[in-house]
Parts: sequence; C-alpha cells; structure tokens
Amino acid sequence: MPREPRRPPPALTQPALERLALRYVERFATTRAKLLDYLRRKLRERGSEGVIDPEALADRMVELRYVDDLAFAESRVAAMARRGLGPRRVRDALRHDGVAGEDSSMLNEAIDEGAEATAMAFARRRRIGPFAPEPVERDQRERQIAAMVRAGHAPSLARRIASMTGDDVPDLREDHA
Repeated sequence: MPREPRRPPPALTQPALERLALRYVERFATTRAKLLDYLRRKLRERGSEGVIDPEALADRMVELRYVDDLAFAESRVAAMARRGLGPRRVRDALRHDGVAGEDSSMLNEAIDEGAEATAMAFARRRRIGPFAPEPVERDQRERQIAAMVRAGHAPSLARRIASMTGDDVPDLREDHA
C-alpha cells in the first residue's frame, strides 16, 4: 500500500519564525551570524507569508541578550585552548562561527598569550616531544610536528616542542600563579 505524499510544511509567518529563532537560541549557544544563517535557511526551505526580515529578528535576539557573540567567542576560545588547539585553528573557528570585528580583535591578545601553553597541552595529550614515553626517530618526530601544525600551532613552536626532552619541560604553573 503506497504512502500518501507528505504535505509540504506551511509557509512561515513572522510569529512562526520568531518561535523558531527562540527555540534555536534556547537549544544552542550561537552567534548572530549563525542564527541569521539558520533563519534564512528556514525561509528558503518553507517560504514565507508576507514580508519577513530575518536581520531584524536576529538584531532583536542580540538586543534581548539571547545571543552574545563575545560570550560565545570567549567560551569557544577557552574550550579550544583546553583541547590544546593553536591560535590559527582558534581564529579560523571564530571566523567560521561568524565572530568578527571588535569581538574577535578583543580576544586576539588572549589567544596569542596562551599559544605556548596550549601547544604544551597538545603535546602532553598526544605524547609529543618531552611527553613521549621514549625518544622517537626523525620520521615520527616529523609526523608529530605535522600534527601540531594541523592543530594550529606555529611550525617553529611545534618543531621546538617536538625536539625537547623530558628535562626541557618548562614549568607553566609559574605563569598562572
């Protein structure tokens, strides 16, 4: 017995789009740009009844502080630093999330200051350089350096850390005291 074809969902009205926006910001930490992309996609998928301005709705969500790009970016930077990801990867992620301009530039100094500490955290997690259980051959060290560069760390920093021995590990706790 064949199924009946599904009816397309009804076209969006302003109140329906507002409900979708509220539901989205309720469920996800997001930026204005990501919310705007979501709203535009929903309008494309379902169409609209009348004139609906997704820009104005996104601005209203920012005004009501349901969306805060700076808080999102700070949280994202901290999470990526804990994972040991480097400045390049962090900046790329922020750009992809739509954090730009003043919010992004406010965090650049913090991202750069923690570059060495995040590289050491990555090396510790992946057992690279001074955290390796035993010295590695040149080919393996080159693969480790490549992994650090893919994680967003500067090649010179990655090479320096991968070449360290267990005695060379700096005490990073001094920086946080």
